[in-house]
Amino acid sequence: MKSVLVIGLGRFGRHFAQKLLALHNDVMIVDSNAEIINSLAAEFTDSCIGDCTREDLIISLGVRNFDICMVAIGEDFQSSLVITSLLKKHGAPYVIAKANQAIQEDLLRTIGADQIIYPEREIAEKLAVRCTAQNVFDCIELTDQYALYELPVPAGWVGHDIGSLNIRRKYHVNIVGVKRDGVLQPIPGADYVFAVQDHMIIIGEQSALLKLNDKI
Repeated sequence: MKSVLVIGLGRFGRHFAQKLLALHNDVMIVDSNAEIINSLAAEFTDSCIGDCTREDLIISLGVRNFDICMVAIGEDFQSSLVITSLLKKHGAPYVIAKANQAIQEDLLRTIGADQIIYPEREIAEKLAVRCTAQNVFDCIELTDQYALYELPVPAGWVGHDIGSLNIRRKYHVNIVGVKRDGVLQPIPGADYVFAVQDHMIIIGEQSALLKLNDKI
C-alpha cells in the first residue's frame, strides 16, 4: 500500500485515483474545481479544493510524506510545470507528470519530474499493435525493441507441455505467465500442459512476438 497525492481530477486523473483506491492505496485528491471534488467526496475521504500553483498550498499538503505525487493536469501545461517544480522544491520523493509532446517531457525532466507519462500516445500505440496483430489481447512496450504480449495458445500447442514445444529455441521468446479463466499462473514450469482456453504472457523482441502471432 502506498500514499499517493493526485493533483488534477480530469478524466485521466479521476480514473487513476479511483483505480489506486480500488487497489487499497491511501489517496488524496486535489483540484481547483470545487464541483469536481464535491462529486468525489463519497469515494475519497482525503481531498482538498485549491490551486496547487500556490506555494503555500503545496507546503500545507506535506508533499514529502507521499510516496508518489501525480500531476495529472493535461490542458494547462504551464500550471503542470509550476506544480511539478514546487513539489520537488518541497521534498516530494517521486513525481509523475503527464505530457502530450516531447518538448513538454524535456521541460518536465529539466525541473525534476521523476517519470513522464503519455497516456494518449501509449493507448494509441497499444491499439495500433492490437489492430495489426488481431490475436493480441494486451501488450506492454518495454523498450523500442522488446515487449510483453498476451496471446492465445496456438491450436497445435494444446495438450502439450511447455518443455516439449521448445518455445524459447524455436521462437526466441519466453513465457512468463499463463492465464486460465482470468487467473494468472506466473513462471509456469516446463511440465505445464496448455489447455484450449489458456492465454500466454510472453516477453521477447517485437519482431519475434509478431512472428509467433502469425502462427496463431
